[in-house]
Amino acid sequence: MISAFLILFVAYFLCMMALFYGFKKVPLFFAKDTNPATRFSVVIPFRNEAENLPKLLKSVEGINYPSEIFEIIFVNDASEDISEAIISETLKSSKLSIKLLQNKRVSNSPKKDAISEAIKNAQFEWIVTTDADCKLPKTWLQTIDAFIQKEKPVMVCGPVIYEANGSFIENFQQLDGFSLQAVTIGSFGFKNPLLSNGANLVYRKDAFLKVNGFLGNDHIASGDDIFLLEKMKKAFPKQVSFLKSKETIVITKPQKSWKDVVNQRIRWASKTSKQKSAISLLLGMLVFLVNISVLVLPLFIIFDSENFIVYLALLCFKITTDYVVVWQSAQFFGEKISFWKFLWQPFLYAVIVVAVVFGSFSGTYSWKGRTFKKVKQTN
Repeated sequence: MISAFLILFVAYFLCMMALFYGFKKVPLFFAKDTNPATRFSVVIPFRNEAENLPKLLKSVEGINYPSEIFEIIFVNDASEDISEAIISETLKSSKLSIKLLQNKRVSNSPKKDAISEAIKNAQFEWIVTTDADCKLPKTWLQTIDAFIQKEKPVMVCGPVIYEANGSFIENFQQLDGFSLQAVTIGSFGFKNPLLSNGANLVYRKDAFLKVNGFLGNDHIASGDDIFLLEKMKKAFPKQVSFLKSKETIVITKPQKSWKDVVNQRIRWASKTSKQKSAISLLLGMLVFLVNISVLVLPLFIIFDSENFIVYLALLCFKITTDYVVVWQSAQFFGEKISFWKFLWQPFLYAVIVVAVVFGSFSGTYSWKGRTFKKVKQTN
C-alpha cells in the first residue's frame, strides 16, 4: 500500500511541477503604445443578476477604449428579477453602444444559446465574453487589442480571479481559483491548453463560425469555454494564446454558500468528463485519487502506527506541492498567501472533490434557479 501511495504522490508532484514550469514559460505581456485597431463585440449573458449588474455596468462605462469600435451585447436569459430594467435604464444615459437581446433557447445549454444569439447580432469581428457577476479592468480591451496586433491569434484566453473579503468560504474559492489558473496558464506554457474561462475569453467571429460554434456539445449545459477551446486549438493549433497580463485580470464574484460552491463544481465536472483531451482526463483522475488519499491517510496514520511517519510525510509533501503551485499563481495576481493559513485548504478541497464526484453520478444539479439533468447526445 505504501508503494502505491508513493507512486501516486510522485506522479502528482511531477505533474504539478510541470505546470509550475509551464506557468513560468508563458511570458508577461506589457502593452506598448499602439493605435486601437481591433473592433470588439463584448457579449454578456445574464439571468437574475440585479445584485451584480450595477458593479458590472460601472466597470463597463469605465473601459478605456474608443467607443466607436466596440459594443456591449447583453442577452437576457429569462430573468425573473429587475435585471432587464437595470440595463434598460442604462441604455437611456450611456454613450456606449449597448444592445439588449432576449435569449432564444434551442439546446440544453442556455448560456451557449445566449452567446450564439449575441454573435448572430454582433457587428464586429472579435467576440469577447464575460459574465454578469464580473468587474472589468479599464485597460481590458486596450491590452487585448495590443496583444492581438502583436501575436495575430484567433483565440485569446485571459486571467480571472475571485474576489475575497477575508471570509472562510471566499478565501477557499479564491485559492481554488488560483489552482485552476495555475493549470490553465501552465498548460498554455506547453502549447497544449487544457482550460479556459468564459469570464475572460476572446475569439474571432469567423473562427467561431468555421468550427460550427457550440454544435456537438450544446447538449451539455456548461462548457461554453472549454469545448470551444478544444475546437479552436484543433482548427488553429498555433493561434490559441493566453494573455498573461495584469492589465486584463477580470474579477469574478464567489458563491455565497457551500451548497452553491458544490453545485458550481458539479456543473464544471459535467463538462470536464466530456473533454476529448486524454491529458485532461488523466490529470483529473490523478487529482481525484490524490485527494481521496488525503482523506484516507489520516486513518493509516492512526491504524498503521509503524509507518505513520511515511504517511505524515506524504501529507506534508502534498500540502507543500500545492502551496508552491498556488503561491506562484497568487503572485501573478498580486495576492499573498500565508503557508500556515493554507494548511486547511488541501483537506477541505479533498472533501469538496469527493462531494462533487458523488454528486456528479446523478448528472443533476441546480444553477441560476434551474435544474439541469444529464442529457445524452443524439446523432
